[in-house]
Amino acid sequence: MSTHAESSITYRQYVGETDLPAIMRLVESELSEPYVIYTYRHFLHKWPHLSFLAFDSRSSQPVGVIVCKQSRHRNGNDRGYIGMLSVRKSWRNRGIAKTLVNLSIEAMCAHNVDEVILETEFDNSAALGLYESLGFIREKRLFRFYLNGKDAFRLVLDFKHLKGKDAEDQQFDSWDDADRETRS
Repeated sequence: MSTHAESSITYRQYVGETDLPAIMRLVESELSEPYVIYTYRHFLHKWPHLSFLAFDSRSSQPVGVIVCKQSRHRNGNDRGYIGMLSVRKSWRNRGIAKTLVNLSIEAMCAHNVDEVILETEFDNSAALGLYESLGFIREKRLFRFYLNGKDAFRLVLDFKHLKGKDAEDQQFDSWDDADRETRS
């Protein structure tokens, strides 16, 4: 087992086609679903600002990557989508995946998403634990979703609900202020 005690992790946005081979190698080595180069390019060329890489400070090869997109859903919501998240096995349990997800969610929020969705294998307890710790909820089970025949859970993080709750809380705060003023 290798140790990474002296190294630190740096993060950066996807910068262009030169990142693509390393991203593809990392995703192909760690995820069960195969993707063709056109899938990567679809995400990375249209939404480069939503994809991030994690690097060991001693190497030029990424140890983690997240690839995302954002589009208008048929229900009218502006939807962020996490298409791929991969961290090398030897680098897991160091908060890299959580940081990558948070970086992408922050970038999506800066572009006013209403929700973020993703799918993950139904038995991937590490991924489910990560996403649920970040506030995602299981929306539905998708039977035989993956090419390997496995089921998936669709997870959603609903910002529209949170935005409405913030507005509601502000309204209640202003009512409390008005109530205090009438008592004084």
